Amino acid sequence: MTETPADNSGHRSRLRRRFLDRGLGALQDYETLELLLTYAIPRRDVKPIAKALIQRFGSFTGVMDATEYDLMNTDGIGENAAGLILLVKAAGALYLEQRLRRNTLLDRPDVCADFARMKLGVGGKETLLVMFLNRRHHLLDYCCFPGTVDAVHIYPREILEMCLSRRATAVMLAHNHPSGVCTPSDGDLRMTHTLQTLLDAADIDLIDHLLVTPFSWISMREQKWI
Repeated sequence: MTETPADNSGHRSRLRRRFLDRGLGALQDYETLELLLTYAIPRRDVKPIAKALIQRFGSFTGVMDATEYDLMNTDGIGENAAGLILLVKAAGALYLEQRLRRNTLLDRPDVCADFARMKLGVGGKETLLVMFLNRRHHLLDYCCFPGTVDAVHIYPREILEMCLSRRATAVMLAHNHPSGVCTPSDGDLRMTHTLQTLLDAADIDLIDHLLVTPFSWISMREQKWI
């Protein structure tokens, strides 16, 4: 049975009401995406589009981490819908960032891991997130350094120079592993140890180095690798 425009409107209203009454826990992943798409695609049944996106990118997280190019190369997704998806993720990252700046101590690795996952995503390339902290371990600034599919090439002295220019007294590192394997490489450990030596000499603390994947994270400090 083909849904009429009136039926479609009723379905959207029921989906929105279910979210407002019971939260995202009451929706399946494709329904969350479906509800989001209703705001960008007002006159079309978006359930098939939402399901196609989940199937193509593997999960709701995968959709949120997709590029504009990849989103717009999905049938039914135009500039408005792609822009809305990208905006939702960016808004979430901004929310976490402002919470970190105002309230949260960044020596809590779980908080940093949430921010890192939102900021770095699970794209096809490794990216290093460097967070510069003040004496109370609140966020002063951060920088992202993109790398390749399996490495990030950055000189530790660059990070030291950025710490000094920002008058940071502590640093938190995080980087993603697109492979999904939450284990540091030999290169990850070498870079971390070299940076720690440089920072120690400048009386700057290296709080931790986190490895994040879409569904897990690991702390080098907790594993006693640093």
